[in-house]
Amino acid sequence: MDIKNADFTSIFNVASLQNRHLVDLHWFTLAICVLIAFVVTGLLIAVIAKFRTPENDDGSEPRQIQGNIRLEIIWTAIPLLIVTVLGVLTAIVMLVVNPPVGNKQPDVVVIGHQWWWEYRYPKLGVTTANEFYLPVGKNTLFEFRSADVVHSFWVIAFGQKMDAIPGHPTNMWVHPIKTGKFLGTCSEYCGAQHGLMRIIANVVPQEEFDTWIEKQRAVPEQPTDPAAVRGKELFNSATCVECHRVAGNEDAQALIGPDLTHIAQRETLGTGVLANNTENLKKWMQNPQTFKPGVNMPKMRLTDEEAQDIAVYLESLK
Repeated sequence: MDIKNADFTSIFNVASLQNRHLVDLHWFTLAICVLIAFVVTGLLIAVIAKFRTPENDDGSEPRQIQGNIRLEIIWTAIPLLIVTVLGVLTAIVMLVVNPPVGNKQPDVVVIGHQWWWEYRYPKLGVTTANEFYLPVGKNTLFEFRSADVVHSFWVIAFGQKMDAIPGHPTNMWVHPIKTGKFLGTCSEYCGAQHGLMRIIANVVPQEEFDTWIEKQRAVPEQPTDPAAVRGKELFNSATCVECHRVAGNEDAQALIGPDLTHIAQRETLGTGVLANNTENLKKWMQNPQTFKPGVNMPKMRLTDEEAQDIAVYLESLK
């Protein structure tokens, strides 16, 4: 599906301070390369034009030159200087973009699963899935883990990508500099649905982020609508609780699949595969393999009425 209101997905649509440094280094390096190309091409054309064989050439051997120390020093020193400058600038940018973490605690822990993302905010007591929020103007420390195979987290507009490796946590800093909805993807082949392991990053003002956190912390109200009540009972009895957690539902405390506590607040289902609405929830629950073949969620043997009731219950989890 197309994600509504998403910003243009490009490395040059700079959305983080880190990516600004990376893109600036890219343009500086490209400018030097273009300058070298023009100089070399210009000299080549000039030499061809000046020293081409004249029409009245008598065939005699031209004067032979056995080296030129001055030129050799110049054409060795200039490339050495260029490579040194680029090397030093690259090292500086690397340190600025991803400085040592030390003993700092991560602000966001990202856990890659086949084929979805889990986001934990350990300092704020929030866990969600597939879509996450960041405050603009604040340097945020990410920690990446994997529950199964190697994944790679890449929000294109943030510039950097980082592998999520089983048993080996990795870190990355992100300092968003503008608000918007920025898309990404897993960039390390991780199985059949690697291409549908999408990322949705929402960068918002601090006040909006604080409001989102408050909503995520809140326990959803118990359903009162008859269909939602029936849906909760079915959710608890149809093995959904064996994989999913819903805060406030004592029977649903598993952490195998995505946390569904506030699923109604999310824009998409299946990591960006479907729009989040009642009809798509029904289709997904009845047979997720239709939309994401190989996904760990089995085909649920639900009637249309049962799927409708569970969908109404899930849509009440705001």
